[in-house]
Amino acid sequence: MPVMEGLWGPDLRMRDAGLGVGVEAGVCPDEAPHSPVWGPLRTPPITCGGLSLALELPALIRQLRAAWRARRGGPRGPERSTWVESDKEEVEEVKQDIEDRSAHLEADGRLNTGHAGVLLGERRGSYPLIDLRILKTSAQQGELEAGRRKVKRQLSFQRYCHASRLLRGLVPHTQGSLHLLDDDYLGQAAHMLSKVGSWNFDIFLFDRLTNGDSLVTLMCHLFSVFGLVHHFQLDVIKLHRFLGMVQEDYHSQNPYHNALHAADVTQAMYCYLKQPKLAEQLNPLDVFLGLTAAAAHDVDHPGVNQAFLIKTRHHLAALYQNTSVLESHHWRSTVGMLRESGLLSHLPADVSQDMEQQLGSLILATDISRQNEFLSTFREHLDNQDLDLQLASHRHFILHIALKCADVCNPCRVWELSKQWSERVCEEFYRQGDLERKFDMEISPLCNQQADSAPAIQIGFISYIVEPLFEEWHRFTKPSPLSRTMMGHLHKSKAGWSRLLYAHTPSDMQTHPHTEEPEPGGGGGGGGGGGEGEDIP
Repeated sequence: MPVMEGLWGPDLRMRDAGLGVGVEAGVCPDEAPHSPVWGPLRTPPITCGGLSLALELPALIRQLRAAWRARRGGPRGPERSTWVESDKEEVEEVKQDIEDRSAHLEADGRLNTGHAGVLLGERRGSYPLIDLRILKTSAQQGELEAGRRKVKRQLSFQRYCHASRLLRGLVPHTQGSLHLLDDDYLGQAAHMLSKVGSWNFDIFLFDRLTNGDSLVTLMCHLFSVFGLVHHFQLDVIKLHRFLGMVQEDYHSQNPYHNALHAADVTQAMYCYLKQPKLAEQLNPLDVFLGLTAAAAHDVDHPGVNQAFLIKTRHHLAALYQNTSVLESHHWRSTVGMLRESGLLSHLPADVSQDMEQQLGSLILATDISRQNEFLSTFREHLDNQDLDLQLASHRHFILHIALKCADVCNPCRVWELSKQWSERVCEEFYRQGDLERKFDMEISPLCNQQADSAPAIQIGFISYIVEPLFEEWHRFTKPSPLSRTMMGHLHKSKAGWSRLLYAHTPSDMQTHPHTEEPEPGGGGGGGGGGGEGEDIP
């Protein structure tokens, strides 16, 4: 688990294990040590997967870029006076690399691509959509004709500028887009928010009523309900800026891991935080951490799993040493956005750093490869009856469990909602499998559309992941009406998927459903895929 190592000192240096590059902490190689641009970025270092790095990685990125240019033999060029000139040059370099169909996926090149054009003092770790044109696969170079296409995903500085225009009220008037909701839509959305604590809350309808701003709208409402803005003396403009960054950095092209999934997990988290056993013990900090971690737990998810990043030698896999790769990136990106927005800048440094650390602990807990670790600890606490929610450490552990439950609660929803989520996650799995097949890579488990049926995936996910976790949560709540409702939906969902599996299985093969336990890093929560349009009776 990433841990804080203390405050940066004047002699503290950061070293990249792979390249052996030493950089003075928080100081860009092109800037003076006491430059006002880099001064505010002096922050505690983080170790994640054994690698020490600054959250924003500004100094490391600039040093890697310089080393990359030196290796290519290109001139460094004159000093650039403005960030705009720097960004233009860096974006042109990115485009040129793609045109050349470079096969390099080393950390230096990919970090340069991922961070091209970000405001110098405001890097938050977002990177372009995974580009198969530069993956190290067994495909022949001549087959990568798509390399001449432009990257469609905007770079971070473009999204930043777009968000800035929105904050100033300069909304671009593109044809066919809706900029304002009429009173009827706003009224319906407000009515839904009045029932946000209902387990049957339809997040798909709410997203339509808010014109795709379900995550921002929901979080603002919940922060108001819990009085978090007043308690932490938050600047409302900075809060909107942070939430807008989080929502924008989810990839809308992902069928499952997008902002709508984050909003659904946040709504589930709210339901759990309102459980009597928790509500009586949680303080405002616990609530803030729980809601924020739920909203940002999958931010900037690329739509493929950890195994895919590792076998394509993506720079994130190297950066985090193949350990909780996606979760580490989600957390680092979240902290970067917190600092870029300045949401917690008014708090004492030690307080904000502790909040960032606890957010990391929660987000890293969503790594499905750690499922047994948390489940066995939870079961042991329940068996020994030694959970004391008056202790901060025990409350934080329960927040881990609550977030894990919220992340995989789709089979516990009513069938009409659960089925939609199942179809989405299965589509995302199959897309990864199609990519792996196209580039002659081994197809990951659960990603083969010809071999892995949607009902079989869903039954395996419920049996190995969801049921064991929610059975212990049921014990913890002793049990609550919400827990009974969720378990009822879960059992009906599993029975329904079993009927669909048998309905599509030849009679001579109908023995036992062939299910496979999801492998670690298999794509996150959500379960299996759709049932080809049928409704469960």
